[in-house]
Amino acid sequence: MPATVSQSGAKPIVLAYSGGLDTSFLVPWLAENQQRPVITVTVDTGGIDAAAARTLAERARALGAIEHHQIDARTDYFEQVLRFLIMGNVRRGQLYPLCVGAERVMQAQTIARMARRIGTDVVAHGCTAAGNDQVRFEVALRTLAPDLKVLAPVRDQAFRREDELRYLQERGLPMPPTGAKYSVNRGLWGVTIGGRETLTSAGSIPDEAWLLTREAFSRPRPAARHVLGFRQGKPVSLDGHSASAVQIIESLEALAAPFGIGRGIHLGDTIIGTKGRVAFEAPAAEVLLTAHRELEKLVLTARQQRMKDLVAQSYGDLVHEGQLLDPVCRDMEALLLSSQQRVTGQVHLLLQTGNLFIEGVESPYSLMSASKGVYGEAAGEWTAADSLGFSRIVALPGMFYARAGEQAAATKG
Repeated sequence: MPATVSQSGAKPIVLAYSGGLDTSFLVPWLAENQQRPVITVTVDTGGIDAAAARTLAERARALGAIEHHQIDARTDYFEQVLRFLIMGNVRRGQLYPLCVGAERVMQAQTIARMARRIGTDVVAHGCTAAGNDQVRFEVALRTLAPDLKVLAPVRDQAFRREDELRYLQERGLPMPPTGAKYSVNRGLWGVTIGGRETLTSAGSIPDEAWLLTREAFSRPRPAARHVLGFRQGKPVSLDGHSASAVQIIESLEALAAPFGIGRGIHLGDTIIGTKGRVAFEAPAAEVLLTAHRELEKLVLTARQQRMKDLVAQSYGDLVHEGQLLDPVCRDMEALLLSSQQRVTGQVHLLLQTGNLFIEGVESPYSLMSASKGVYGEAAGEWTAADSLGFSRIVALPGMFYARAGEQAAATKG
């Protein structure tokens, strides 16, 4: 596909376009200041329905884009990123399930591919200097296509959201509905929301600022039960109906969000070394990570779980930092895949307002049912005498430590 050129012969700029304030501002600003046509590319990693897609396309063209492309990357996103986050039960700060950010590598990969396809050498993104996404985008772009020129005017020229808003207003150009009040990012794995309230460590955002779980607590609903099926660590069914992982994630979001499940505010360390705070809604991620963790407890040995947790923590850090393309991630994924060979079964869910309760798990590979013993009730493959001997042996290190202390005290005396 040949590159589109302006009257001056300039090749177009491929802009990673979310439809938010920063990227909306960049469409006319880049065209005006770089004297190049702008092609917008929205990489759909979830959360964009047909109506939203039409709105994004219409707004991009109204802002001055000569072309707009939306590329469905949801399945690739699951296969390349999300399935490993599920297998690793990955949460940052033991809370945040990497709602957004993990998909930035996918988006950068698609943007680079589009630039190659149309024969241009310039891409742009709308990240600021204060956040993590600037690092994620640029690390991925420089790894995938080091010859491309990367423009980041919002970061490099320190534009404020108020400046961007004024720029669009003065030219009579369309603005995103949330204006400059909140920064909202949505994907298959959830939503993040940043605003005035998240700039400090105290307080929450108002109820009307939540996107998926709004009014969940002011309008509670009756509890609901569902059954989630896994095969080798991947979600494969919901309430007995087989479906793709993407379909299950989207269904779980719709089912769990009205209960306020997956709502939180994460305070943690940013890539650039500062502390940061962001509100998030991750109904599907909360259900899948919790359910998968409980199923693993039934089928994995204690050592498998401990080793996998060590790898998963580092894997999550690398994904968060935009280092998914580092070859060490392939090594970690190999271990995660190996660990999931028996993570097959069903998890019984109870959804309640503000709470996800796992009622039970079952699997043909259950280590619990493999034992003849019953915890707290009856011995199985061992006798009472075995138990006594085992207890004596387990106590030996503590006994020796105490005895050594007594001997040392006696010597000093």
